[in-house]
Amino acid sequence: MGEKNILAYFKSPEEAEGAARKLQALRVVDLSIDRFSKYPGEGYDPLNPITGKISSLTAITQDGMITNQSAGILSAADPAASGMSHGGQGGPTGHDTLLTVVVDEASHHQALRIIDEQGGMM
Repeated sequence: MGEKNILAYFKSPEEAEGAARKLQALRVVDLSIDRFSKYPGEGYDPLNPITGKISSLTAITQDGMITNQSAGILSAADPAASGMSHGGQGGPTGHDTLLTVVVDEASHHQALRIIDEQGGMM
């Protein structure tokens, strides 16, 4: 039998982990859970906005770690940088957690059903 892969998006790592626990019963070949963002970098080291160096407006308003000036300009142009947009870290859907699953072809439809029941978006 062959293998099938599934990419499913969740609103939180906890939701994805709940689906992953149920998928383990299907003897998955491989599984990973990752968070992603439309901005580069990981985390944010807050600085005093008056005395510290701030890489971009996004560093203050969206908790983004901007690594270069071009990325800072691009991210500051996003409507969310003004604080007038609430799209969550993952964007308008808020689905910023990716569950990647590889299953046997025979259990593919069952895995899709589990992910759907757990609130995953495919």
